[in-house]
Amino acid sequence: DARSLTEPGAALDLPPLDDSDTLVRDLVRALSEHPLVAAWLTNDQLLRNFVVVVKNIGDGDTPSGHLNMVAPQGRFITREQGARSSIDARSYARFDPHAGAVSAIDAQGAAQLYARLKPRIEEAYRELAGKDADFDRALQRAIVELLKAPVVEGEVMVVPASIGYGYADPRLESLSHAQKQLLRMGPQNVRVVQEKLRAIASAT
Repeated sequence: DARSLTEPGAALDLPPLDDSDTLVRDLVRALSEHPLVAAWLTNDQLLRNFVVVVKNIGDGDTPSGHLNMVAPQGRFITREQGARSSIDARSYARFDPHAGAVSAIDAQGAAQLYARLKPRIEEAYRELAGKDADFDRALQRAIVELLKAPVVEGEVMVVPASIGYGYADPRLESLSHAQKQLLRMGPQNVRVVQEKLRAIASAT
């Protein structure tokens, strides 16, 4: 039973990093059965993917290139008012499943899962960032980076950019790529994500 692997005190013999996907899938499925989580689990080298995503966010970069399997459905939509463009609420709704997946995660269970897999997570991170790299610090940086993103209520104006749209408000446009990606989820979903991040940080 995969669920027994997440019970306190359960013995866990970790396989080598290259062979860890099966165990990671079992443990994560025991934590969440959300369809988006299942989609992420179709990826290979899951722990390596996880540490790259965390490092990207901590560096202020968007991790979307490493999360194609859970990309939102539909396209970014704006509302046109003369020469002015604002984000259509339907653009935010594309991320409702993502917020739902995050909300459904049990913070204590996530912290326990992280503790059990930590030796292999640290190994994957040292491969990426060097032998003295500290993943705990990287994870903290990523969480803080997302918690620093503002919750933006009301109409959000955008302007055409070289690729897609940018924020008309220079304060928003000056945010990191990771923070701006989070803002694209909409204020309600941002709150959900940030609340869960706080809970997970408190549990670890």
